[in-house]
Amino acid sequence: MRTEKEITEDIKSIIDSKIQPSVAQHGGVVSLQSYKDGVATMFMSGACSGCASSMATLKMGIENMLTHYVPEVKSVDGVDDPNSQVDPYYSTDGYSTGGTDGSSNWEPS
Repeated sequence: MRTEKEITEDIKSIIDSKIQPSVAQHGGVVSLQSYKDGVATMFMSGACSGCASSMATLKMGIENMLTHYVPEVKSVDGVDDPNSQVDPYYSTDGYSTGGTDGSSNWEPS
């Protein structure tokens, strides 16, 4: 039987090598907040915090990956970053398909 420290190290390694690089492409950051009794609790920050798709990423992506590579993990929960300043829904970069007032920022070239 593996120790909680060994399991936690494996979880962090999978996050760093297989999960975080993909999440980072969308401006998100995920990290292990805690592991106890088969439940890995992930801290969701950056664009992940408050994003409507973060639950799908958490359950279909992160949970499936962790339960596959770390058999002791039975489920994954997520906690949003309460201090996040990232708005995952709108962009001011000129490429957003909609502004906060419902208008479009897109202009044809």
